[in-house]
Amino acid sequence: GSYLQLLSWDNAPKYCVQLSFPGGTVLLQAANSYLRDQWFHSLQWKKKIYKYRKVLNNPSRWDVVLKEIRALVDMALTSPLQDESIHQAPLHIISTLLAENSNLSTQDHENIILAIAPLLENNHPPPDLCEFFCKHCRERPRSMVVIEVFTPVVQRILKHNMDFGKCPRLRLFTQEYILALNELNAGMEVVKKFVHSMHGPTGQCPHPRVLPNLVAVCLAAIYSCYEEFINSLKEIRNGCQQQNDRKPPMPLRLLRPEPPTPPSATLLPLSTNASPPHEILVELERNNNSANVRRKGGPSGGDSEPNLIDCLLVSPAVNTLSIQLPAQADRVLGCFALILKMLSDYDDWRPALAIFTHTVHTSAHAYTRFAEDPRQEVHSCLLSVRSGKDGWFQLYSPGGVACDDDGELFASMVHILMGSCYKTKKFLLSLAENKLGPCMLLALRGNQTMVEILCLMLEYNIIDNKDTQLQIISTLESTQVGLRMYEQLCDRQRELKELQRKGGPTRLTLPSKSTDADLARLLSSGSFGNLENLSLAFTNVTSACAEQLIKLPSLKQLNLWSTQFGDAGLRLLSEHLACLQVLNLCETPVTDAGLLALSSMKSLCSLNMNSTKLTADTYEDLKVILLHNSYKCKDILIISVIIT
Repeated sequence: GSYLQLLSWDNAPKYCVQLSFPGGTVLLQAANSYLRDQWFHSLQWKKKIYKYRKVLNNPSRWDVVLKEIRALVDMALTSPLQDESIHQAPLHIISTLLAENSNLSTQDHENIILAIAPLLENNHPPPDLCEFFCKHCRERPRSMVVIEVFTPVVQRILKHNMDFGKCPRLRLFTQEYILALNELNAGMEVVKKFVHSMHGPTGQCPHPRVLPNLVAVCLAAIYSCYEEFINSLKEIRNGCQQQNDRKPPMPLRLLRPEPPTPPSATLLPLSTNASPPHEILVELERNNNSANVRRKGGPSGGDSEPNLIDCLLVSPAVNTLSIQLPAQADRVLGCFALILKMLSDYDDWRPALAIFTHTVHTSAHAYTRFAEDPRQEVHSCLLSVRSGKDGWFQLYSPGGVACDDDGELFASMVHILMGSCYKTKKFLLSLAENKLGPCMLLALRGNQTMVEILCLMLEYNIIDNKDTQLQIISTLESTQVGLRMYEQLCDRQRELKELQRKGGPTRLTLPSKSTDADLARLLSSGSFGNLENLSLAFTNVTSACAEQLIKLPSLKQLNLWSTQFGDAGLRLLSEHLACLQVLNLCETPVTDAGLLALSSMKSLCSLNMNSTKLTADTYEDLKVILLHNSYKCKDILIISVIIT
């Protein structure tokens, strides 16, 4: 074999290294002693690493292998050379060894992990080793190795990793480590202590990379719960598979409930009260036009990844989609959603967290912490970050895709924004243009913040349309708190009283999610004798609201699209609303029995019965009546009888 030595005898050439091997000797002369020593240690290292690679490439006895691994680790730790490869090369050798010998016992695994632990104190594990560590976390989550060896490794990853995109297995290992902690007896308490250890005991976390790395791990874990399902939806959307032939990898059920549910897209929370365990219900928009509007609000550009709601809006024929998560996916979801909640409890992390998770539907606790935080850089993140992209403020408004609390969180967001630097005409104008419906609905139900908002809109002349102004006034007068604030406003602005004396509105649109009680409260608050056009589309009203509708003597146009208005309501309308000319019953539970009652309405000229249980015979009968009515009513030129 070859050997290596420094020349040290008298009169030897200066700064030389002698390398001897079968067949000759080579003298390497350096410019100085430091460079000579570096050459010497490097050649020694190369020689030894070659030997260990050869020995560990063909293992025979594992007790000998373990001894060699320990010697390899010692050599790396004691080498005077300062280079990343000095520690990485042994880790790669051991990664290869583990990958090629998958039949090792659990004890062999633990012994190897303990042997290489000193190398991991200052080095990230390479990808193959991460895979091995992940497997150990899954199979032996209660092993002492997880706590004693993996904890400092994961801590180092979270403190120093700069880009999980370049090393996704580091992120996966961190995720599996946290799930292993969650399997311990104390469960989330252990995870909570780990998160606290990453933040540190002071009010300011000293490691700026910890928060973004933790958020990245949480979001990747949450996404993994739905990844296969979303991929299946992408395939449907892209036309790769026919829906009927599809066999999704996760248990799914396509439901068409009777009677149809209200159409507004609503992502319900993980709640055993609303559905069986491990189920998430998603109501889909059945109105194609509304679906298109929601898509415009999503990511723009051809290279954008579709979000969950985009994928769900693939078929207007489906009302409700039930995703039944496996128990393991549900545990993963619960664990990492709670971690995001924990992160929001730290004051110094909250500003950045508000930005990192801006488009993510996490727990209401996190949003509440952002809304209640007095700092502008935190609560301002409730609004959209960029144009065309909905923020939490939009998603959590009544009728928004994430609203699950009748608008309480939305109201608290508005309260904090109005109480800060956002108390401006510009913010009120934005609310009036985009969220007037939710504001009016909550004010109608007595929410003080929304009552104040409507009063400010009137005071600052934000609303130009007279009908809308009158509707706001009626909304305010329908509750005690609203009436009190409106009277105080009128004391300051007498012209508002003058506006109301001129008569009620001619047009009225109730916000999405309004109920029979909301309609009754509004119509009982003032005079609506002039009302000609009323839209209840996409609300939660039923036939019971007909008792209120028949009190509107001037009503000519009524829109009941996608409501629960049925036959009993139609019979009442046909007896009392003699002036009604246009009626939209699209996607309502009406049947022939109720529709035939409309034949007595002598002014009815336009009727939309799309997606109802109308039969061909009833259609022919109604068509004759509507044609007859249209000739008598010269101001309506279009007859629109639509059936499926």
